[in-house]
Amino acid sequence: QVQLVESGGGLVQAGGSLRLSCTASGRTFSNVAMGWFRQAPGKEREFVAAISGTDGSTNYAYFVKGRFTISRNNFQNTVYLQMNSLKPEDTAVYYCAARPYISWSVVPVNYDYWGRGTQVTVSS
Repeated sequence: QVQLVESGGGLVQAGGSLRLSCTASGRTFSNVAMGWFRQAPGKEREFVAAISGTDGSTNYAYFVKGRFTISRNNFQNTVYLQMNSLKPEDTAVYYCAARPYISWSVVPVNYDYWGRGTQVTVSS
């Protein structure tokens, strides 16, 4: 089992920045691939970014590439999502997810564990 707790969401003006954190507990964190997803009202959950469990390879959705950065600190069992140049269309609930494999995935069903989410609201 892996428990995930997100933090760092909030209200920010367009062009601003936020850093989301997700702290994991329950198993060896360094072997677990982590992902960030988001869900806006009336829309399906979508992939944002992911990072592998060992070599730290990353992948980003095209609409955040160059603006968001995912990273992890295996000593603190924490994964981060640094979000810069935020846009109103980034408004959503952001979820942290974990899968018990080293390699990341962009597909939500491939993740076994989810946090409860943190709200990010970007005003225009």
